Amino acid sequence: MPDYVPCPECQSPSVEKVNFTWWGGVLGPSLLTHVKCQNCGTTFNGKTGQPNTVPIIIYSAVMFVLFFIVFLLLFRLL
Repeated sequence: MPDYVPCPECQSPSVEKVNFTWWGGVLGPSLLTHVKCQNCGTTFNGKTGQPNTVPIIIYSAVMFVLFFIVFLLLFRLL
């Protein structure tokens, strides 16, 4: 099991990797090392202890643009 930083809210070392989220499916949480504190429920970056809010917004925007481009390419091919 990889070592993660303690929770920035309650300092608990009991954190667990998040495997799936609504915003990133399976890939997003892995790319951002998204973890959740088992004590207080806070989610954060397991390497830095910082919130993942800005990276989540960037990840979501990039994925939206990529899916939009793929949609346009498929639509033009039909």
